[in-house]
Amino acid sequence: MYVKDLADVRIGHAVRYGAMCFNDEGEVAGAVVMMLKGANSSQVISLVKEKIAQIEKTLPEGVVIEPFLDRTKMVGHAIGTVKQNLLEGALIVVFILVLFLGNIRAGLIVASVIPLAMLFAIIMMNLFHVSGNLMSLGALDFGLIVDGAVIIVEAVMHRLYHSRHFATVNSITQEQMNTEVEHSAGRMMNSAVFGQIIILIVYLPILSLVGIEGKMFKPMAQTVSFALIGAFLLSLTYVPMVTSLLLNKNLKHSETWADKMMRFLENMYQPVLNLALKFPKILIGATLAMFLVAVFVMSTLGGEFLPKLEEGDFAVDTRVLTGSSLTTTIESTQKTAQILLKRFPEVLKVVTKIGSGEIPTDPMPVDAADMMVILKDKKDWTSAKSFDELANKMSKALEEVPGVSAGFQYPVQMRFNELMTGARQDVVCKIFGEDLDSLSAYAHQLSNIAGTVNGATDMYVETVTGLPQIVINYDRNAMARYKLSVADVNQLVQTAFAGTSAGLIYENERRFDLVVRLNDSERKDITDVQQLLIPTPDGLQVPLYQVASVQIKDGPNQIQREDAKRRIVVGFNVRGRDVQSIVDELNDKVAKQLKFSPGYYVTYGGQFKNLVEAKARLTIAVPVALLLIFIMLYFAFGKLKYGVLIFSAIPLSAIGGILALWSRQMPFSISAGVGFIALFGVAVLNGIVLIAEFNRLKEQGLHDLKHIVMEGTKVRLRPVLMTAAVASLGFLPMALSNGAGAEVQRPLATVVIGGLVTATLLTLLLLPVLYMWFEKEKKKKKKNKGIPPAATLILAIAFVPAFSFAQHNESKKAPLEQLLQQAVSQNKQLGVSRTESQYWKQLEGNVFEAQRTQIGAEYGNINSAKNDNRFFINQSFSLLLFTNARKPIILRNILQVN
Repeated sequence: MYVKDLADVRIGHAVRYGAMCFNDEGEVAGAVVMMLKGANSSQVISLVKEKIAQIEKTLPEGVVIEPFLDRTKMVGHAIGTVKQNLLEGALIVVFILVLFLGNIRAGLIVASVIPLAMLFAIIMMNLFHVSGNLMSLGALDFGLIVDGAVIIVEAVMHRLYHSRHFATVNSITQEQMNTEVEHSAGRMMNSAVFGQIIILIVYLPILSLVGIEGKMFKPMAQTVSFALIGAFLLSLTYVPMVTSLLLNKNLKHSETWADKMMRFLENMYQPVLNLALKFPKILIGATLAMFLVAVFVMSTLGGEFLPKLEEGDFAVDTRVLTGSSLTTTIESTQKTAQILLKRFPEVLKVVTKIGSGEIPTDPMPVDAADMMVILKDKKDWTSAKSFDELANKMSKALEEVPGVSAGFQYPVQMRFNELMTGARQDVVCKIFGEDLDSLSAYAHQLSNIAGTVNGATDMYVETVTGLPQIVINYDRNAMARYKLSVADVNQLVQTAFAGTSAGLIYENERRFDLVVRLNDSERKDITDVQQLLIPTPDGLQVPLYQVASVQIKDGPNQIQREDAKRRIVVGFNVRGRDVQSIVDELNDKVAKQLKFSPGYYVTYGGQFKNLVEAKARLTIAVPVALLLIFIMLYFAFGKLKYGVLIFSAIPLSAIGGILALWSRQMPFSISAGVGFIALFGVAVLNGIVLIAEFNRLKEQGLHDLKHIVMEGTKVRLRPVLMTAAVASLGFLPMALSNGAGAEVQRPLATVVIGGLVTATLLTLLLLPVLYMWFEKEKKKKKKNKGIPPAATLILAIAFVPAFSFAQHNESKKAPLEQLLQQAVSQNKQLGVSRTESQYWKQLEGNVFEAQRTQIGAEYGNINSAKNDNRFFINQSFSLLLFTNARKPIILRNILQVN
């Protein structure tokens, strides 16, 4: 007897757990290319395309390979947006520079820092393996890069064209130009250097971000830092040199368009400043009121982790009824694809991936599918104007297919959500407990509550029960009567219905399992299982139902655990509203309407969890950035009061940033948080320029505080307005862009622009008022004193040689100043005492002692067997507590010397 006499022998196929369909045309063969962690996506995709071109040459006639989802589409659109924004930002910055300076050469000198700093940044990005992407290049503001150069070049221009020293000079030599550039640049170098260092330092806390926000914003902080370091080095070396070489030596003192514009702005500004100085309390009170209003507005903004990046295509998470077969899933998804293709002309193609492939890199049940909806360019749309509107219309159209639920997202975003939380939705509610039926009941109640929250769409409840199963319960007494064992019966049932490998079949280099199982016609329903004949050791055959009960029951579909506890997921997508406000509203409703039994509780994950974690990290990063700014301000001026004065620009800038977000109806996001960090660094730059000018005028002998303030603001109005304009308007293209990827840049740019507007206005008005208050308080503390003890000592000691000299020559009388000079020159002990007194007074005025800065680099086997590099900068300072403790000792020494 042959096998063919007992069975059908044919080439079959393995049990299918998935399928792929193209449009509504049926099944196709598909594949997904996985990229290794840390690889360059553009390079990988380029190599994959080369391999596909080679494979296509070996394919049979009529077989083609058609890519349906290519990441280069999203990357190309995002990089295109970045390029456009950077180009437009650079042109705006150059225009502002020429407009304010009134000199094309000077404007181009400052603008030349942009490509040179970018070249330096690109070199450093290659050294540190930072890729060029939406985040690393998208946050670059050329206005920040040229701020230091603006301060230096404007100081030189002011010296040559607006000072009295050259009022009657029409031409200067190269040597004179070198001297004036050295003088002017040296005078402003402190403000330029410390301003750029502060902007650089505030980006360092961003490097502390972890998780997804760290992956996204660390490259941005690195790239901006590289560009700022390049601009810093250029400001110290290149800018003074090229200014001296290229500025015109023939001085024209005629009024330029920039001078006319500044005269107009000064005529508007000076009366307002006078009014502010007359009513300082009103100004301070109004500023505090604005700050309180901004704090209240901030509490109502809501929040989201990151704005959704419009990737250009949709990924539709499609589900059919639990327990559906692969054939049913294919039929349902083909209907949905047909609706999308016929009703929406924006759709190019629809590719549906069902279940799991032969290599299950993305395992799913057969009742789940990923439908990739490839769309045309947004400019060619006719059914909708935005992705949210199109998603709502498509979702409503797919409701016509019975038993199908669809959730619209973007492909990469959906994968991010799945990797981070285990679910694909934007917000994931996880209910923990022990009993699966109770978890399922709570999940459906929570889903009903979430459905009443505005903005919550595409509701999904994880199915943990309700999977139909054929359950076989053995009757052990009956099996004992027939001398059957459970293991033997299980083996027979498995072979009959699931199949068992009985060997291998080889075909050239390929091998296949030889599987034995019942014919398809014998495996249709439960009666086939009940009638399965079981051979006994006695040679009899008994049907299975005589030794076991065979029933269809609903069993667990899946059991998910987290933190060693059972849990069920309720997820939904967010559309037209921010994540935080939705979760806050849902949490309030759940607390009132849903009462959990002891041991059951709910947590909220997804983007909301990422937002909470990132906020917690920012609550550490932002104070650290503020502390670093304050320390640098103290080092720049050597006194705490000036640091406090300039530090007042930070809350003033926050007012504008918050109001700008509110006016554009943008919630707070991590992108906006990073914008606030960048804003704080830029906001103090103008304060540094003003305070440095006030102090310079005071050192020149001016004592009238109002005259100091009026003159200082008049001189520094141009650089203050120019630095604020280039820093804020350089972000304008990002704030107004609607291209792919602009969603992430828009909150950051909005915060910086709005913050710099209020910071500049209030710094020009409030900072002079506070400066006068601080200086007046200082003068009040000084008491009127008679002749200082040191002068009394000098006079007493001077009388001895003077009296002796008078006895020898009484006819000659010398004035007191001449006697004092003679006393100092002839009495060596007096000279030593006076020198020592000056030493201790110098220590009293400047107790801060800084050691030399050490800068270096190393290359070699530092951290591993491979060559790497290390850059370091070291600066040691005395602790403030130590220096404050030394003040009484210094004062005591002064008194002892005097």
